[in-house]
Amino acid sequence: MSEDALRGLPGEPLIRRGLADAREGAWTPEALLVAIAPTRLRELGLEVPAELPRDAELALYARLQADGEDDPYARYDALLRELDSFLEALESRRRREGAASSPA
Repeated sequence: MSEDALRGLPGEPLIRRGLADAREGAWTPEALLVAIAPTRLRELGLEVPAELPRDAELALYARLQADGEDDPYARYDALLRELDSFLEALESRRRREGAASSPA
């Protein structure tokens, strides 16, 4: 799937940045977020690196704490909601595209 297919989805910039950082091996909060749902992202056609940190959710929370977030849990929760919104929107887009290309 081309990353152009992501255009306009909620959380698109966050996921794009996360995918790019993960490919570089830079475990930013965005990359760790992508590492939380690699199977689902791959099933939707996105290229997610094979080498990912174990326990990405714990690593994300620890990273947010280390980065000095005022409320790391609130930021962690907001990032997970963004990821979920992105995944649901992409799944919905894929279903619509599949239905549009099916013979009537």
